[in-house]
Amino acid sequence: MSKKKHNKFIRWFIDKPRTMGFMTFLILSCLTGFIVWQQYQLIKEDEQREMNTILHFVRQNIHQSLKNCYTSTLTLALTINDKGVPENFDSVSKKLIETNTNISAILLIPNGIIKYIYPLKGNEASLELNVLTAPHQKKESLKSIKTQKMYFDGPLKLKQGGMGIIGRFPVFENNKFWGFSAIIITLETFLETSGITDIDDSKYYFQFSKFDNEKEIFYLPIRTEFSKNYTISTSIPDGNWKLYLISKHENYLYPQILIPGIIGVFFAALFGVLLFIVLKIPKELLSLVNTQAIKLLNSEIKFEAIFDQAPVGIAHINSLTGNFIEINNQYCQLLGYSEKEMKHLNFQSVTHPDDLEQDLIKLEKLRNGEITEYSVEKRYFTKSGTILWVNLTVSALYKKNKIASTNIAIIEDISIKKEAEQLIKKSEDRFKSLFLDSPLPLREEDFLDVKKYLEELNLFGENKEKVTEYFNNNPAVVDKCHSLIKVINVNKANLLLYKVSSLEELISIKGELFNMKSREDFIKNLVSITQYNKQFIIETVIKDSEGKLRDINLRWNVIRGYEKTFERIIVSTQDITDRKYSEKIIIDSQQRIKSLINTIDGIVWECGVTDLTFKFISQKVENILGYTPEEWLKSPTFWSDHLYLEDSEWVQNYCTIQINDKADLDFEYRMVAKNGDVVWLRDIANVVIENGKVARLQGIMIDITKTKEAEKELKSSFTLVTEQNKRLLNFSYIVSHNLRSHTSNITSIIGLITSSESEEERAEMMELLKTVSSSLNETMLHLNEVVNISTNIGLVSEPLNLKQYIQITQNVLSEQIMAHEVTIISAISDQIMINYNPAYLESILYNIISNSIRYRHPSRKPIIKITLVIENEMKVLQISDNGIGIDLVKNADKIFGMYKTFTPNSDSKGIGLFITKNKIDAMGGNITVESEPDIGTTFKIYIQ
Repeated sequence: MSKKKHNKFIRWFIDKPRTMGFMTFLILSCLTGFIVWQQYQLIKEDEQREMNTILHFVRQNIHQSLKNCYTSTLTLALTINDKGVPENFDSVSKKLIETNTNISAILLIPNGIIKYIYPLKGNEASLELNVLTAPHQKKESLKSIKTQKMYFDGPLKLKQGGMGIIGRFPVFENNKFWGFSAIIITLETFLETSGITDIDDSKYYFQFSKFDNEKEIFYLPIRTEFSKNYTISTSIPDGNWKLYLISKHENYLYPQILIPGIIGVFFAALFGVLLFIVLKIPKELLSLVNTQAIKLLNSEIKFEAIFDQAPVGIAHINSLTGNFIEINNQYCQLLGYSEKEMKHLNFQSVTHPDDLEQDLIKLEKLRNGEITEYSVEKRYFTKSGTILWVNLTVSALYKKNKIASTNIAIIEDISIKKEAEQLIKKSEDRFKSLFLDSPLPLREEDFLDVKKYLEELNLFGENKEKVTEYFNNNPAVVDKCHSLIKVINVNKANLLLYKVSSLEELISIKGELFNMKSREDFIKNLVSITQYNKQFIIETVIKDSEGKLRDINLRWNVIRGYEKTFERIIVSTQDITDRKYSEKIIIDSQQRIKSLINTIDGIVWECGVTDLTFKFISQKVENILGYTPEEWLKSPTFWSDHLYLEDSEWVQNYCTIQINDKADLDFEYRMVAKNGDVVWLRDIANVVIENGKVARLQGIMIDITKTKEAEKELKSSFTLVTEQNKRLLNFSYIVSHNLRSHTSNITSIIGLITSSESEEERAEMMELLKTVSSSLNETMLHLNEVVNISTNIGLVSEPLNLKQYIQITQNVLSEQIMAHEVTIISAISDQIMINYNPAYLESILYNIISNSIRYRHPSRKPIIKITLVIENEMKVLQISDNGIGIDLVKNADKIFGMYKTFTPNSDSKGIGLFITKNKIDAMGGNITVESEPDIGTTFKIYIQ
């Protein structure tokens, strides 16, 4: 019976699918509500706990910072003696600031007037300020005196500039108010040390306030009205402050619970409906579910493929807030953000401010239904800060009520297009400027009608001779072609060439300027057009508005893009009248001295005697000096201007003396070639006398550079060989002496070992043998280093920062410097560079400075001074000390000798200065020494 009732009960639910679905919906909705509420409570508790922890952490930091300030002011107050005068204010203040980096300034304020400030620099404006009468400081100062406690005033605007907090500790002497011991903390430092600036500002932000006259004053920028946001606060009694921690997002927890709730209710309803359908038509439901599942899967796959693999950026955007809901990979890549980062942004935050207003107007129209989509070109800021130009297309996604709540935005990168447009605009502006301001006469013409007319005459592609003959036989055709040319624009230089004031005037008299020579050359121009040429060059003659003929170099080029139509032609007409005249003079001169040029190997020349102005120079000058004869003859002072600086004065004086004496010239000097090389010349000149007076000079310049270089190389080789021989001889003496000494010692010790009668004597001799062997090894190392220096040819030099290498040496010797209290005074600036071998420079500085420390004076602290001076165009590095000095009378000849010592120090080996000098010599320099016993020593290092 019970089984039947059970089946009947189940059957009742199956027969009532609507009731079953509704009950299922209610049960699942209640369950969803309970879960969502529990989730909300957990999230809220976690949020409150996190905010309380952050606020407590910041309050602890502030309390610790103020406590440190209290200790500092108390320490400073203890420096006031019984007479009310502070002792060692600067030194104590300096140490206090070093130990408490929060403090930016320390003050002593006797009787309320600021008398002492550290540091003074930058705080001068606060001196003599009376804090007991100053409007913004009086109230807090009197309160501190009344309570006899330290009180922190501010934040307030400091007299020396900026915002800061002033902590004043009242000082009483014999129960009588003396003044304040005070500190200043800048508001920026206060916030930084408190940890406020380190908190993640994506979720929370702080507000800092103080009550003044029952009015709460906020000191941090108020980002929004935070009364509606979740807020916690705490009080800081030391300054009567109140610190707020505010949740950045108003009701931000609602979406976290609302969305799951909606989803839960949705699924509850869906489950109820599905259950209703399942109970009603199981077979149809199963078939429909399978069909729809396949379609849905295919649609999702296609959508995801299109969305993620699209070559353009696609984003799903909230139309009300502008927040990104979904973003494809291309969109993220274009802006440089990850998908997670993009979902925390809105399109307003990445849009260029100049484009935002236009975008918002379009968006408003889209939201109001005035338009269904829009496209604009706009700029985005990428994550790296660069500007990205895009073509943006936005379409609205409508709900059933025809309200657009979200939009689909598609962006295409057009940065390259925009850059090209900018380049085109710049090019057009540059071309216009070059055209109008060019010193070369230019005009822009239109040959389109000329081309059409010539095509009508069937002259294109015909033989040149045939076309030329046709034009010669039909002058009317030539005139018509000339009239068909349209002058579009001309520059200033072109107007000056034709001596007209405007383009209109030039066009009006164009026919009158067409002379016979111009006609002949214009026919050649027309023939060139019929041969499909895109450019034309000819030297011709024009007539200006005054009727004067001018020689010109005419050339035209078809502007790119108009090769088929000839609509735009750039014509240049360079005035070559003066050049033609000069060419005639040059041709005559060349004919006059042609025989001389053809027979002499050298630069043949002729010049005047008054100012040595050259009237002729042969073509050979271009082979020897690189200048063309035209360049030489263009300037009257070309020869004197290009004389080598060291030879210029004496060469010109020599020429003057010889001309005055009517004597021929034969001398050697240097000139600067066109490529900058210095060329040696032997100049042989004859004085031409006419009517008893010197009329001109005629001569020849012979290139003797190779001869001079050979002489120089010979002298250099001789000097090098001589120096190497001296070093080799000296080195052989050293090797002979040192090795002979050590081998003699070794031989003697071996003999003693052989004759030793006891093991004790033999062991003692073996120790002596080891000592001599070690000394021999050290000698060999020294000799090897000398050999390396002597054979180091072609050392690599490079620009070195001298101060940097001095600092490296100080770092290496830092232990000795500290141990012996050495003071090093360097006058070398950061900009001084020398060309030297890095290893050699470091070794030289180390040897000399370490010697200055080693041979310090026992009765005074070592002082080493380093300077750089210029002597005879050479850099001289001077290193001076106040050590024991050197007796140069006795030791001048052995200072830089190998194994030469001149002090009783046991660690002196006589090798350091010897190696130092060899390295300086190898770099082409020199080293000298100046010294007096008991006064000090100065080494001078000469650097090429």
